[in-house]
Amino acid sequence: MELAIQALSALAQDSRLRIFRLLVRQGPDGMAAGDIARELDLPASTLSTHLSVLANAALVRSARHSRSIVYTADMTAMRDLLGFLVEDCCQGRPEFCSPLLDSVVAGCAEPSDCCTPSDNGTVQ
Repeated sequence: MELAIQALSALAQDSRLRIFRLLVRQGPDGMAAGDIARELDLPASTLSTHLSVLANAALVRSARHSRSIVYTADMTAMRDLLGFLVEDCCQGRPEFCSPLLDSVVAGCAEPSDCCTPSDNGTVQ
């Protein structure tokens, strides 16, 4: 539960939410820190602080690619967070959660593992 609180707290700030949503849109290729800063018009020092908060909340990962650090959204962590939030969905009756799951799937630009409902009604 502590990690869920940390993740929700990290996403409760406008710039961090914008960064996370941008990285989700970028998919597994991620985005270099400098490109994120330019795209969202954030100073490098401010971006660094926000990325650190998101990384500490396990929502983003980073990898060095040559001279750049590339950030990606950790979709497994996000799936786990969403799973935690709907763990006891509708008193154990997953069919009541189908409107939520349908809206998640409909909101995906392309079907992917993070947006595919499983046979038991949870999002994988």
